[in-house]
Amino acid sequence: MAAREIENKIYSVGAIDWDRTLFDALIPLPHGTSYNSYLIQGSEKTALIDTVEPTKFDQLKKSLVNLDVKKIDYIISNHAEQDHSGSIPAMLELYPGAKVVTNSKCRDFLIQLLHLPEEKFLVINDRDTLSLGDKTLEFILAPWVHWPETMFTYLQEDKILFSGDFLGSHLATSDLFAEDQSNVLREAKRYYAEIMMPFAKSIRKHLQTVDDLNPAVIAPTHGPVYDNPQFILNAYKDWVSEDAKSEVVLLYVSMHGSTEQMAHYFLDVLMQRGVSVQPFNMMSADIGEIALAMVDAATVVFASPAVLMGPHPNMVSAVYLINSLKPKTKYAAVIGSYGWGNKMVEQITSLMSGVKAEFLPPVLTKGLPSDQDFKELERLADAIVEKHADL
Repeated sequence: MAAREIENKIYSVGAIDWDRTLFDALIPLPHGTSYNSYLIQGSEKTALIDTVEPTKFDQLKKSLVNLDVKKIDYIISNHAEQDHSGSIPAMLELYPGAKVVTNSKCRDFLIQLLHLPEEKFLVINDRDTLSLGDKTLEFILAPWVHWPETMFTYLQEDKILFSGDFLGSHLATSDLFAEDQSNVLREAKRYYAEIMMPFAKSIRKHLQTVDDLNPAVIAPTHGPVYDNPQFILNAYKDWVSEDAKSEVVLLYVSMHGSTEQMAHYFLDVLMQRGVSVQPFNMMSADIGEIALAMVDAATVVFASPAVLMGPHPNMVSAVYLINSLKPKTKYAAVIGSYGWGNKMVEQITSLMSGVKAEFLPPVLTKGLPSDQDFKELERLADAIVEKHADL
């Protein structure tokens, strides 16, 4: 990717990964991603903010060569994860006089992850500044967005916030800036759901910090740059709020058709009652789409057959995922079918210990569902409607 100028002497020099389909061996990437690195050329010093995934180092190097960058004084590390820090060793070989600037916790991570020598670091504290001559960098510690060592770098004169992973999106795009706000917003919400949602409480505090700075531009490490950042800040305030929407996420898996009948019937009765429902078949569902749906949903329903008395393994994975993401979900329920034994409710409830959701009465049937079972599903739908009326 060629270097592109954001403001005078401030460049995006990172890499676009058009073909990557999976992140961290876990997160599907339907639209690729980018690893954003930013070059700031002051009147006296030059700084590089974050690097790129090591496999894309050649793209970063090419951008710097094309800009005829002879010297880099500082390599700022906002976050130690390797998709941003992994090329620091190669950068230090290319610019051996550079110092790695970061906080003490991030330094310790980088030493462990990359075996960097301690003498290569310049350690900063919260709200310290670093002069590049006519440009001043301010460092703001922002733990738990989404690692404990994360921080922001703020370019005071140009009012640009380099926010690390915070406010980013897994989106490979030729646009430098977030031109298509609706498209960027969906991918940023998916990114929030998959990565940031467990840290909503911390994010609320950091959003206030960003509001106080009132940046003109926000430049994250994934996805396009926000030259009109208010729309993404407003969206984040909604996502991290405690306010859930009248939506149901219905996760289902079926072995012999009984649970599938129940799930489809339940889906229909919820729709008839005007409740928005997002169903996911756990034999093929994209976990990123599930996470995205969980950002706003007030209720999640797990529809599973019993396997050796417990929930189907695919449902166990889904419950574990949702518990890890810690969404704002208020209510949960279990429906499904079993053969000779059933402890699904107990096991699912125990796996959801990290989510403060009220479990509604389950609807479970031995074998094929009966007319009475379908009536019980209608009662469960009515209970959800009643609960949602109080949101």
